[in-house]
Amino acid sequence: MASVLYQSIETLSRDKGIEPAVVVGAVEDAIALATRKYYKTQENMRAEMDRETGEIRAYVFKTVVETPEQVEDDINQMTLEQARELAPEVEVGGELRFYKDTTPLGRIAAQMAKQVIFQKVREAERDTVFNEYNHRAGEVLNATVKRLEPMDVIFDLGKAEARMPKREQSRLEQFAVGERVRVVLLRVDRAAKGPQVIVSRAAPALVQNLFQSEVPEIYDGTVTIRAIAREAGERTKIAVMSRDKDVDPVGACVGMKGMRVQSIIRELRGEKIDIIEFSEEITTFAEKALQPAKVSRVSITDLADKQIEVIVDDTQLSLAIGKKGQNVRLAAKLLQWKIDIKSEEEKRQEVESQMQAMSGGPTTPIEQVSELGETILEKLIAAGITTVEALADMTPEQLEEVPGIGEKTVEKISVAVRHYFGQYEEGEERPAVAASTASDAEATISEEDTMAKTPEAILAEEAGIGTAREVNDLSAEDIADAEEAESASDAFSDNDAREEQIELDNDSVDSLVEEAQEHSDEGIDDGNDRG
Repeated sequence: MASVLYQSIETLSRDKGIEPAVVVGAVEDAIALATRKYYKTQENMRAEMDRETGEIRAYVFKTVVETPEQVEDDINQMTLEQARELAPEVEVGGELRFYKDTTPLGRIAAQMAKQVIFQKVREAERDTVFNEYNHRAGEVLNATVKRLEPMDVIFDLGKAEARMPKREQSRLEQFAVGERVRVVLLRVDRAAKGPQVIVSRAAPALVQNLFQSEVPEIYDGTVTIRAIAREAGERTKIAVMSRDKDVDPVGACVGMKGMRVQSIIRELRGEKIDIIEFSEEITTFAEKALQPAKVSRVSITDLADKQIEVIVDDTQLSLAIGKKGQNVRLAAKLLQWKIDIKSEEEKRQEVESQMQAMSGGPTTPIEQVSELGETILEKLIAAGITTVEALADMTPEQLEEVPGIGEKTVEKISVAVRHYFGQYEEGEERPAVAASTASDAEATISEEDTMAKTPEAILAEEAGIGTAREVNDLSAEDIADAEEAESASDAFSDNDAREEQIELDNDSVDSLVEEAQEHSDEGIDDGNDRG
């Protein structure tokens, strides 16, 4: 029958969750240390406890070596010859025990032994806790709220305490002491005060465990969870796939009238959950992951770096991005791909700019638009709009986003750009600057030519020989021939005029009126063409 001391050790071991041999070893080490302190010796000392009687005996042991030359420590070693004088059967490498009396140890030695026992038990308890939970990372445990600290929540796991830091908590959750909840074991940290068990309520594994508990198809493996992306307290996206073509994975997780998913939402204190059907095709999976937004098209831009480009309608852009970018951020976590999301208008402008860059299109400085004032030019240049082409491609909404540009200024900019490209609406008059400039230039040229003409050149030009500069080089014989040709031409012109007068007299008044009307119409048409 075990002694009372050993029974007490067994009780303590059960309470602390450690082996009785660990406690017995702690007691023996404590007695050996107290005995060494009492006798003030540096000899190797051990203690042993008799389980039946509860007696603890301490002894000094010496190691046996063969020759005196091998003795390195006179206190703890002895030669074979010396040892066989005390114990004839001893061999080299054996030990000889010399028992010490422990009865005179006293109160001080007992107190020292008590402290050593407590220390050894605490170390053993820490090792037991570490070994118990270290290999269970990611497992969901049932815990009871033990106490609430300003930033952390302390849980009782049964064999150990667990701590849940602020970053591992959901902002929607509040706990009460004694409340039972499910937590995810993250890790076990070794610390000076013992192992620290860290748990979480924000890990995606908690959602996965809840679905396994609530959805039988997931528990039996008919429906599998392929990916989870979660922002605790906000939203969770979960991708599921069915191994049975007759089972709808999304419908199985939602349940009739949403009963299954609503139960999980209640456990998570109202956190939103998006259930998505998994697809091996990344473009199809991306379209579903960005729900509830409707995606126009998805294209892979870089297969090595896992980058995709998603184009959505202008009205769906804010919905696809989500509040503070949450929807697209969760979708990227779910896909494990980088997502570049753009609207149709942004994509169109990007393609146009690329085509313009490839074709080497012209770029005109914005200062060329003379109708824009200096103040407007400074605001546009500060916003990075430095060319007329870039200004023309901007929509009124984009212009209003420029600091200092209002609705009236946008209208003024639009009119100035139209005028720059020569576009005038009905009722707007074109500036006469170009026409007057052309007339002035023509008059200047005419004046220069007139000043450069000689009398002979003027006479030859009137005769139709050439321009003033060409006529200056003519000889006197050529000018005389030109005068004769002009006289002959005038004679023929007089004869033609007389013939036309005769024919005009023979026409009737009605024919004359009709011909005049036709000439008038032609004149109007010519005027319109020139305009």
